[in-house]
Amino acid sequence: RLNYQIYKFKKKKKEVIKMPKFLTPGKVVVVLRGKYAGHKAVIVRSYDKGTDKRRFGHALVTGVSRYPRRVVKSMPMNKIIRRTRVKAFIKQINYSHLMPTRYALDLPLNKVVTPHSLEKGKKKQTRKIVRKVLQNQLHSGKSKWFFTKLRF
Repeated sequence: RLNYQIYKFKKKKKEVIKMPKFLTPGKVVVVLRGKYAGHKAVIVRSYDKGTDKRRFGHALVTGVSRYPRRVVKSMPMNKIIRRTRVKAFIKQINYSHLMPTRYALDLPLNKVVTPHSLEKGKKKQTRKIVRKVLQNQLHSGKSKWFFTKLRF
């Protein structure tokens, strides 16, 4: 028989490992749930510990609601302008409904899109400003991947 007093087992303390922040402002994500499921978006602000109204980790995101359509060289200019329009959305989304990508997009939206800009009277104006910023990004030719529809 073994003497259990001799063999005292020490309980190991669990080490707390901090996860690196990867859902940071500027990160391109794909929305997984809701009206904009499958649409690409950019994180403007992230709330890891939540807020008073939303007590879970979430992010303030802006993205492309309606993607630009295909353009051919033989099309007249006014048709090209119409087809390259972008429609934007602004939303607060739970982290579990976002899928991060390896891409990042540097958009100057920190001062424009705030939690206060989501209030009923201000949301429409904010969306227009975001649309102009996204439109300029599209016409500059940078980050073409962001403005193409996901095919799956």
